[in-house]
Amino acid sequence: MKYVVAILTAMIFTTPALAQHKHGAKGPAGGPMEDVAGVHAELVADGTTVKFNILDEDSKPVATKQYSGSVLIVNGAERETVALSPSGDNALQGQAKKAIPAKAAITLMLKTDAGKSGQARFTR
Repeated sequence: MKYVVAILTAMIFTTPALAQHKHGAKGPAGGPMEDVAGVHAELVADGTTVKFNILDEDSKPVATKQYSGSVLIVNGAERETVALSPSGDNALQGQAKKAIPAKAAITLMLKTDAGKSGQARFTR
């Protein structure tokens, strides 16, 4: 019985934290957003440009001057790795060799200025 009470208590207190952001939710610019390395990353891809807006838990812009990252773009058998560099105050951006297809799987590898790293997968 104590075990059941402990599990229910844990669920009650962790549910609000989990409800802050749904995976695949839309970001402020309308792109898919995922949690990675303690921040939210919103994918905004257009043509050959792949851009990630970096936001905090409250969807406020995060300075990306010291961030680094790369993406792996997979479309069927085609794969391309693109280096990302800071763009503006709160984004990372890179250029692919070809236009990024609508159904491409895009995996972001991100390292923050605090040294946290992680990865997240997006589908446009």
